[in-house]
Amino acid sequence: MTFKWLAACVCATPMLAHSLYLLPAKFHAAAGDEVVFSVHNGDAFPESEDAADPTRFLDAKLTELHDPELLPGVSAAADRIVAAVQDKRKITIYGDYDVDGVTATSLLWHCLRLVGGKVDYYIPSRLEEGYGLNCEALRRFHEDDPAMLVVTVDCGIASVREAELARELGLELIITDHHQFGPALPAAAGLVHPRLPGTDYPFGDLCGVGVAFKLAWAICARLGDGRKASPRMRDFLLSAVGLAAIGTVADVVPLLGENRVLVRYGLQSLRERSSPGLKALLTATGLVDKPVLVAEDIGFALAPRINAAGRLGQARLAVELLTTDNLERAGMLATYLEEQNKARQTVERRMFKQAKELIEQHPEWKDQSALVLDCSEWHAGVIGIVASRVAEHYQKPAVLIAVNLQEQTGQGSARTFARFDLHAGLAACSEHLQTFGGHQAAAGLRIGADAIKRFRDAFCRHVAEHHVVEARDFELTIDAEVRLADLTLRAVTELDRLGPFGRSNPRPVLTSSRVELAEPPRKMGEGERHLSLRLKHYGKTLRAVAFGKGEWAEEIAAVAGPISISFAPSINRFRGQESVELQLLDWHE
Repeated sequence: MTFKWLAACVCATPMLAHSLYLLPAKFHAAAGDEVVFSVHNGDAFPESEDAADPTRFLDAKLTELHDPELLPGVSAAADRIVAAVQDKRKITIYGDYDVDGVTATSLLWHCLRLVGGKVDYYIPSRLEEGYGLNCEALRRFHEDDPAMLVVTVDCGIASVREAELARELGLELIITDHHQFGPALPAAAGLVHPRLPGTDYPFGDLCGVGVAFKLAWAICARLGDGRKASPRMRDFLLSAVGLAAIGTVADVVPLLGENRVLVRYGLQSLRERSSPGLKALLTATGLVDKPVLVAEDIGFALAPRINAAGRLGQARLAVELLTTDNLERAGMLATYLEEQNKARQTVERRMFKQAKELIEQHPEWKDQSALVLDCSEWHAGVIGIVASRVAEHYQKPAVLIAVNLQEQTGQGSARTFARFDLHAGLAACSEHLQTFGGHQAAAGLRIGADAIKRFRDAFCRHVAEHHVVEARDFELTIDAEVRLADLTLRAVTELDRLGPFGRSNPRPVLTSSRVELAEPPRKMGEGERHLSLRLKHYGKTLRAVAFGKGEWAEEIAAVAGPISISFAPSINRFRGQESVELQLLDWHE
């Protein structure tokens, strides 16, 4: 977020103008422990249709969502689906196993059931089938019902071979997706994608559930008066915004434009219009009575539990949770997902430790521009999360591969660092891969075990030749300098109007100098991974939390004098009480 934009929004929220010292700077540790401040040049926040009018940004409305008929391919797809519903044909929704795919599948399933469709869903096994459409599933669909209509959500745009098989079988296939497509598009009966070649949809950053929401909207309109949905279906769409919000936050797409509108109103919908399954999940995560939900509640509480089912091979149960109307079953499934999430966390910690041990055993990898790690003990469903932690920890793109020794194949997940284009990087090394897909920031692949070394060499060479890491990639942009005393509940509440926060619209980052410890730092959480602090500044004491930074405890405790901190302020709501809390991002003496 640029200083210019924050300042404009502060003008629209007068209380903040009296609270924040707007002194933009950059706070970073690019070389060792060196920390420098420099003028913020205002180039971090992308220009958007919201930038011209801060008040419009603060008060974004559902009516600002674009007409679904503008979405490339949606009109033809909606016509085909409505025809299938009216002809009583079976419709199978083919989804992905991540949160975006699970919420998109659930949303479209609810829509088609409400309009009288004969509908089922299919989620491939992450561990056995991998990502996207697969030919065996299409053959089974055709054998089950040759007249079936298959509609993908959050996958399929790169499935050229699979679409050709569907055409050969005579199986009607509609693909809805948002991922990067290849040089050739699949020859499906319909393609719905916000960035189809030759089209100019006003907002190209919808995720899979955002596309599914627009498709559902178009279907509802057709079964209403042609332009507007019936009152019953309007109520459905208002509740479906909650599912759209979950998938949008979880898929880490930019929270600007339509995505920001969907999440803003989706958070409200989750509180007021949740299905039995979502209400059970909110209860299991302790959010059901929280007066205000924020995007972080999705990112750190709801999404990981939905994702855990898919990562451990049980994504269909997550869809069942989001579609069931049985309260008892919903409670059982929510409890199960809670257990699965704890199991995932245990596996994740073990794998991250093994990844660091692998790198220590191969010190030459530390000097390479990227990391490609493989292990036969790794769980294929969790490698994506661990790849993110490895990329962040070692500050370079990372690819982790879980090797199946019996089949001599590997399933990999890649995560970027410093804006490197992973999809382009994998495409450049595709001769060593069986399949790959994804986008700039995250991607997946399949590879033969005997090709891993060749791929590692080629990928690291490509990254070295095509990726320039700049000083700004290690910088933490500061929006304003404040006294902790300025961070009143009212001031932070007004600051929260800039949300919901996420990619491309992060929480404002503030800094304070000469801050004292009110008490010794304390580690917390499983494995003592996190840090809790009480900080004192000009007579004001606030709690701060640093997630994943438990190792800072000894370092901060050893400092003799005051410290400077950078942080993102938020409101902690617990048992009816509200207090300002800081998320500590960095510090120095």
